Amino acid sequence: MKNRVQELRKSQKLTQEELAELIGISRQAINAIEKEKFDPSLPTAFKMANLFKTSIEELFLFIK
Repeated sequence: MKNRVQELRKSQKLTQEELAELIGISRQAINAIEKEKFDPSLPTAFKMANLFKTSIEELFLFIK
């Protein structure tokens, strides 16, 4: 799934490790999400959207 995680993470000057700690997942999971190799669970997606003060729809681009 296309996403803006890396873009938003960098705009807030967070490392993958820092983001992972803030939302309670591993750095490896953040890396996989950013590379679009892994889709996060819904609770994780909500945590990311809340942290970045955006909607899930703006964070994850649902393209058919």
